[in-house]
Amino acid sequence: MNTVIPGAVRTPRQMKLWQSPDSEAKLIAQQCLHERIDPEHVARMVLFLASDDAARCTARDYYVDAGWFGT
Repeated sequence: MNTVIPGAVRTPRQMKLWQSPDSEAKLIAQQCLHERIDPEHVARMVLFLASDDAARCTARDYYVDAGWFGT
């Protein structure tokens, strides 16, 4: 069994938490990839793991978090 662990995905609910540009900028600064994570990024990982291409991927955690290293 695999696990997909999403980071700070840009959803309407999450955007309410980051109402100021400063708070969103701080979040992005704590990622290796300085771009927001959209639901489609998580969906693509799930689709990959469900595909034949991932037939030998097992018992792992897959992070979709843009390399988050924040505290």
